[in-house]
Amino acid sequence: MFNVYVGYDSRLDDVYNVCRFSILKNSDNVNVIPIKQNPLREQKIYNREMDSEGTTEFTLTRFLVPLMNNYTGWSLFCDCDFLWTVNINEVFELRDEKYSVMAVKHDYQPKNKIKMQGQRQHIYPKKNWSSLMLFNNSKCKILTSELIDTANTSYLHQFEWVEENNIGSLPTEYNFLVGYNSGSFKALHYTDGGPWYKQYENCDYSELWKKEYELYRQRL
Repeated sequence: MFNVYVGYDSRLDDVYNVCRFSILKNSDNVNVIPIKQNPLREQKIYNREMDSEGTTEFTLTRFLVPLMNNYTGWSLFCDCDFLWTVNINEVFELRDEKYSVMAVKHDYQPKNKIKMQGQRQHIYPKKNWSSLMLFNNSKCKILTSELIDTANTSYLHQFEWVEENNIGSLPTEYNFLVGYNSGSFKALHYTDGGPWYKQYENCDYSELWKKEYELYRQRL
């Protein structure tokens, strides 16, 4: 059984549930675990002050995945605005012990200055790499609760905590940025905003998310 951690934001409950549904519908032998900030605070695992600059409630808590998995085995993190169309075990089959973490190495230049939730769009090196991370947990012991509480956001999201040659590369189709990438895909990432927002209700591949949402609602 592999652990798949999905970022959870209380404002995006349906978005999380559709992502989870798409994973479980296509996959077996996986646990899907929401990364919820409040329980982490209650357990004193995450103690950082609330960040007004953070786009989501899991902006930084994603880096606690190796700790939450007791620094053993491999774990996968993805944002909640993903829609999976394949067995997610395909990603785990790409794991390589020589790396500490693996990600899709996007060269991503955002088109919009404002992101979902009306947050300002930050532009920085390695942007969107951290939206899908395959952690080799035993090699990520630097990612402690104390570090996540105190480190600069840029230090974490720009992978300054790991040597460059210890970051493995995953194929783009597992983190296909809607509106930016072209070609085939295995997981759609509605990074600018998805059809759950009125201004993006007719974005590329919106019909696929809406169909998955209806299937999820029918199965409730």
